[in-house]
Amino acid sequence: MRTFVLAALLLAIPAVAPATVVIPIDFRELVNVSTTIVHGRVTRVRTDWVDGRRAIETSVTVAAEECLKGRVDETVTVAVPGGQIGRYKTVFVGAPEFREGDEVVLFLRAYGGRLFIVGLNQGAFRVAADGAGRSVVTTPVVMGKGESDAQPVVRGDVTRRPLAVAAFRDLVKGIVADGTAR
Repeated sequence: MRTFVLAALLLAIPAVAPATVVIPIDFRELVNVSTTIVHGRVTRVRTDWVDGRRAIETSVTVAAEECLKGRVDETVTVAVPGGQIGRYKTVFVGAPEFREGDEVVLFLRAYGGRLFIVGLNQGAFRVAADGAGRSVVTTPVVMGKGESDAQPVVRGDVTRRPLAVAAFRDLVKGIVADGTAR
């Protein structure tokens, strides 16, 4: 009988399950919250153990082609939670993955002397060639038409089209200029 009661008590105790919650960020807010916005190419991806070998973190080094906000050196190294070392893997939901050679635009913020991507994958934009060979950036998922406009996220939305890198740059620089004017 005691075993049954003990088993029932153990099953009744709720287990703590840590979770990652990613709240969609408006594009204007993403630009304003970021201390640094850099366009460049990934030159190195390295994984390391952190937290006493309890988790893995990926360090991504990007050769900066252009800084859209803030200041950076020729290269910038960004910490991204998660990664794989041998047979061990830490998965951090919402964290972007990178490969050497990827061309990206990263929205960054410093914490504790290190740079992190704002909003995890929301602050990491891929640059690729479209069918005509132009470099384009995927339009952000959440981009209001005005300052306070909320816009629902719709999977497969046909209005989300790739944006030329120059147009994306102008959009970001316009928001930066707006933010500094206030």
